[in-house]
Amino acid sequence: MTIMAAVLAALASACSSGPPGPPVLTWYINPDDGGQDEIAERCSEQSGGRYTIATSQLPREASEQREQLVRRLAAEDSSIDLMSLDPPYVPEFAQAGFLAPMPPEVQARAAEGVVPSAVDGATWQGQLVAVPFWANTQLLWYRKSMVAQMGLDMSQPVTWDQIIQAAQRAGTQVGAQGARAESLTVWLNALIESGDGAVITSENQTDPELVQLGLTAPPAIEAARIMRSMVDTGVAGPGFSTQDEDATASAFQDGRSAFMVNWPFVWGQATSGVEEGTLAPEVAADYGWTLYPATVPGLPSAPPYGGINLGVGAYSAHPDLAYDATACITSVENTAYYMVSNGNPAAKFAVYDDPEVLAEFPMAPVIRQSLTQAAPRPKTPYYAEVSEGLQRSFHPVGGIVPGPTNQAAQDLIQAVLAKEALL
Repeated sequence: MTIMAAVLAALASACSSGPPGPPVLTWYINPDDGGQDEIAERCSEQSGGRYTIATSQLPREASEQREQLVRRLAAEDSSIDLMSLDPPYVPEFAQAGFLAPMPPEVQARAAEGVVPSAVDGATWQGQLVAVPFWANTQLLWYRKSMVAQMGLDMSQPVTWDQIIQAAQRAGTQVGAQGARAESLTVWLNALIESGDGAVITSENQTDPELVQLGLTAPPAIEAARIMRSMVDTGVAGPGFSTQDEDATASAFQDGRSAFMVNWPFVWGQATSGVEEGTLAPEVAADYGWTLYPATVPGLPSAPPYGGINLGVGAYSAHPDLAYDATACITSVENTAYYMVSNGNPAAKFAVYDDPEVLAEFPMAPVIRQSLTQAAPRPKTPYYAEVSEGLQRSFHPVGGIVPGPTNQAAQDLIQAVLAKEALL
């Protein structure tokens, strides 16, 4: 009787309590400088009491973010209402049924005014399955004072061969990412796409044994040649096999490199250094920028595409509210704020006309153009296996043999997808 009385009392108390607050949407975010937390607060206020957004931080590495989200979603975790999702993993999550179906009206709204690469990166099997949030791309950065002596016209498109040869003649370096990491896949994919090729030529295949690779086609062999030439000419510099984006930026900043390919974070890094007194103002003033180098003369480059898309969890109790929240999160106002405050380029064209954005990022028009030309990494549910296979085969860059390395990479990835080999 005592237990029953306690239960009845608890039920009575629950029934007599005031109305519950608005639903809490949990947004799993990648680490940043607090911008997503601020946007969550803004959108909670702007919801008019329909919902509040609470953030939960994911690990720093994209692969670890994927692993945590996959584990939770495989267990049908209803706490994931929203997630900041790295674009290469969108096909995997969509194919696995981890993303809530996107209503047609949301698809139309989410793609409106968005750069093509971001729409492409959020699309799987002809349908937009995630909402573009911010879109990243790499530019070709150069030291104006050094390049002025090389005879290159940086107002016109330049090729990889041109900058490699110019750097070799001048005895300086070209910065790129040679470490065995995702950044190596980014570089290789951009080289292949810029040559009008593709790592995967049978896009949208859901059977791993039917995935067809283009790694032995001429554009991929040319990409391998360019990568190897970085080492053969000496412009890669020492320690290239462990060089990531930060190391590339450091070599450029201290004048060891006259060129580098890198994300726009390097500009914020330089301007912050000037403000803090750790970088001479004349160094930042010496930064120049242009579109990513071409692989083939006369063929526009296909720069790397990165960033973050917003996925709505398939097991969320409030998918309608979550999709509603994405409209606020990705508004021109909030993505312009995010670009200025956190340095992450927006996915919407209109942001690049914002005076504050232009003041903070004088290269904003080039970023916008780059995002118009950019190409996503291979779109496949098996992206993790493909990327790891590429990294294993094309690292170290000094060991690449154009042709044989391409064939070895293709054989390895096909064997892994057929479950005949392990990475």
